[in-house]
Amino acid sequence: MNRFLMAVASIGLISVGLTPAARADEWNKKTTLTVNETIQVPNKVLPPGTYVMKLLDSASNRHVVQIFNEDESELQTTILAIPNYRLEPRGETVFTFWEMPPGQPKALRAWFYPGDNFGQEFAYPKTKAITIAATAHVEVPTTEALIPAEMVTAPIEEVTPEGKEVPIVEAEQPARAVPTAPAVELPAATPALPAAPIELPKTASPYPAIGLVGALALLVFAVLRVVRTS
Repeated sequence: MNRFLMAVASIGLISVGLTPAARADEWNKKTTLTVNETIQVPNKVLPPGTYVMKLLDSASNRHVVQIFNEDESELQTTILAIPNYRLEPRGETVFTFWEMPPGQPKALRAWFYPGDNFGQEFAYPKTKAITIAATAHVEVPTTEALIPAEMVTAPIEEVTPEGKEVPIVEAEQPARAVPTAPAVELPAATPALPAAPIELPKTASPYPAIGLVGALALLVFAVLRVVRTS
């Protein structure tokens, strides 16, 4: 199931007032939600009013959401969620809603905190997830975990529009494209010229030397004959 950019879908026509908490609360993403009509969240129907949403203070699971009343004196419900990624973060809080059959309040789908590129998509109990999936014609996360201790390790599946449960496939965080330097084409190397063979200088022909030796031998023979006949 592709969960990219889910914040742009299923927003509905519900009026929502948003008051993000101070930056000191970024660890729990504390956000104030004001609605002017009844909405539903997993295991709870919320009448019009003001509520406070924040992440459970847990280092092991950052996808457990708690909803309190306005002064945080009463916990309304605890919700198990899965990451819902978007390509570009926005500077304001965004909530998205599932369209429901006529006569049923809209169901809160996902919550994005300002500046985050991922949000929390809520998992509904199976019976409610079947209804949402059949109406929206997409897979809907589902879990039967009800308390935080269970949610830390609870499995989440998806319900298909046909009512079947299938393993959930979470989308990976989209990677930003990293610009690459243009390829530099180097000039082709000039082929090396073949080395010229080294030739030793040719020596003189041996025949003149042979003739000279012969002439000297004749001269010596002539001198010897003169000496004998004298």
